Amino acid sequence: MCLAIPGKVLSIDRSTEPLMGKVSFGGIKKQVCLDWTPDVVEGEYVVVHVGFAISKMDEEEAGETLRLIREVEGMMEGELKSSTDNSGIS
Repeated sequence: MCLAIPGKVLSIDRSTEPLMGKVSFGGIKKQVCLDWTPDVVEGEYVVVHVGFAISKMDEEEAGETLRLIREVEGMMEGELKSSTDNSGIS
């Protein structure tokens, strides 16, 4: 299974090879290779897998994807809390 996360392109350094940019993932900023999405502009969203932007994504779809990821995180945290509450460990 692979996981690709949407992020917002904050800046692009067109002087580098490969093409690189700074992308924000909910406030966490990372350098990402943009070679596979060379037509992306600042402010657009890209789908990133292991440091490579693999496609562009519109803002609405990116927001919905991030909302779903947060929802799954919340469910997983709830399951973890429930399992530790029922483990008999104090």
